[in-house]
Amino acid sequence: MSDASTGSAHRVLDRFTPATQDWFRGAFSAPTPAQAGAWDAISAGRHALVVAPTGSGKTLSAFLWAIDRVFRERTDAGDAAPAKGTARTRILYISPLKALGVDVERNLRSPLVGIGQSARRLGLAAPSVSVGVRSGDTTSSDRRKLVSDPPDILITTPESLYLMLTSRAGETLRDVHTVIIDEVHAVAATKRGAHLAVSLERLDALRRAGREDTSPAQRIGLSATVRPIDEVARFLGGSEPVEIVAPKASKTFDLSVVVPMADMTNPGWEMCI
Repeated sequence: MSDASTGSAHRVLDRFTPATQDWFRGAFSAPTPAQAGAWDAISAGRHALVVAPTGSGKTLSAFLWAIDRVFRERTDAGDAAPAKGTARTRILYISPLKALGVDVERNLRSPLVGIGQSARRLGLAAPSVSVGVRSGDTTSSDRRKLVSDPPDILITTPESLYLMLTSRAGETLRDVHTVIIDEVHAVAATKRGAHLAVSLERLDALRRAGREDTSPAQRIGLSATVRPIDEVARFLGGSEPVEIVAPKASKTFDLSVVVPMADMTNPGWEMCI
């Protein structure tokens, strides 16, 4: 990344709260191009499709602004946790693969704990942000807990989302402001994708019901590779425009030649006889 690009990437970080900035700068040297492009779009409230290779920080590019928003909202409210039985899930992560959802739950611990530690170090409030998982493997008792005490971040699958929206559990999603769809290419052109598109529209209808704020939840799609990219963007956004963030990826190689002896012109075969 050039000096100019690095400077621009760091300026994007200035849009986050001090605690989030402090954690990120302590954990990473600079945002990746995918992260900088995603945060520029997401922080402006636009839907975004982030297409970047594995290892480019895609997951964090989708989550960090949403997590920062939850911290900001909770801090402004005096860190008053919502009472049980009230809707409070704010971030919805949807993965077509249950195993991927488990990995994401584990990977979220670092930013959530790290931002909290940075906040305390800076003398700021450090609200707790909870994470829950709802899939076909979730037990009945755990599903009831997700309804009575919804997590701030819910990790789920397209099918489980549908079941939630068609039951009283759907009320826990009324305040969702960010929807992250991972591996979006895997569902875009399938029956699961059509099913998911309907669920996303139902979610937005739920947000609009009985309130003045009629804005849809912000949608963020993630993919390592996707074709055709414009079609997937249209699937992601529905009737809304989507900004495509697809920085050029260049492969770098670290190549070294290791010689087993100091002088290949004089291997010293006589020593082997």
